[in-house]
Parts: sequence; structure tokens; C-alpha cells
Amino acid sequence: MYGVQSLIGFKLYLITDRNLFADDYSLLTAVEQALKAGVKAIQLREKDLEIRELLAMAYKMREVTKKYKAKFFINDRVDIALAVKADGVHLGQGSMPLSAVRKIAGNKLIIGASTHNIDEAKKAEKGGADFITLGPVYKTASKLKYGKPIGIDTLKKVKSRVSIPVFAIGGIKTDMVKEVMGAGADGIALISGILGAVDIKSAAKNYIMRVNGDI
Repeated sequence: MYGVQSLIGFKLYLITDRNLFADDYSLLTAVEQALKAGVKAIQLREKDLEIRELLAMAYKMREVTKKYKAKFFINDRVDIALAVKADGVHLGQGSMPLSAVRKIAGNKLIIGASTHNIDEAKKAEKGGADFITLGPVYKTASKLKYGKPIGIDTLKKVKSRVSIPVFAIGGIKTDMVKEVMGAGADGIALISGILGAVDIKSAAKNYIMRVNGDI
């Protein structure tokens, strides 16, 4: 497994949702605005796209993330991640098992995993995940299917039980960042907080400053 600090190198993990935009070009433009603001990690998460469309988008997004020296992750599809030379893959609870992905990818990919409780977090670490997202910490429409928000207390408990980086996710508004980071989170993961903003670049800068403790 990679060294934690040299491996991650980011505190804000931006996850895509093209349904927030009129077309794919607008999503790419929005992602570039976030990258210009200083975002250093993007996860392409478009589960409803056909494989060829997803691959085409992944190639384009790989180009723009490389331009800004940002890490690029593909949700679920280890094959696409390897094909476009992404930095990593992000797995859900229903994805291919972590151990199998590690066998396929070796050390070519950083592996992130979505978790929602202490047991899933511990299992992800044991399975070989390099980092996890944990949530939803707060109430958010995009995570309602995962049940009630886990809250800050669960975040603290998970941090005390695992040694890999933990990124809090779910309904994190700007005024909540200090609380989340104070609870021990290594970073935050966002979708609409940045991509749903009117001014994406400004929103990204605001979050980056807060997650770094600058404001």
C-alpha cells in the first residue's frame, strides 16, 4: 500500500453529476473551473452512462485533470480507470470486492471506497482501500437511500478505529466544514456544494480555504 500522505495529497474530493448541467460539455467546463480554483481530485461518477459514453468522457476528463496536475478517479469501473490511466478507482458497497480490484490493478491505482458506518469502514481498510468516504454526515437529497445522517459522532468513532484517510461526505455546507474537520476528517467530498453553485470557481475556492483552515 502507498504511503498515506504522499498518496492522497488533497483535502477536497469533487464528485461529478452531469445531471446538474445541460450537457456533457457544461460538466467539463464546470470541472475545469473547479480545477482552476485549486481542486486537486476529481471522481467521475456517472453510473447511468453507457460504457462507450463513459469511456469517452473519462478520456476528456483525464486530459483536463492532467492539465491542472489533479488526481483523477473513476467510480466503480476499474477497466475504464486502467484504460484512461486514471490515478484511481472509487468503489461502492456493491462494486467488485476490494481484494479483487487490487489483484487486477496492482499498485497502478489508488483505491477509494464508500462507507456508511464503522463496520464498512473497518472492512474497507482490511480489504486494502487507500482511503474511504464516510457518510452521509448531514442530511442530503443525493444520499437519502443510505438512511439517516450518521452525524459527527460516528465520524469521530470511525477516525479512532481506522488508520487510512477518511473523507466526510453528505450535505456539507461551507459553515459545516470547520465542524467536520474538527472531528478529525482528513478531508471532505462534495458534489452540489461546488457543482451546483452559480459561481463554481468562487464556491470551490471558498471550500478549499475552509478545509485548509484558512478561514
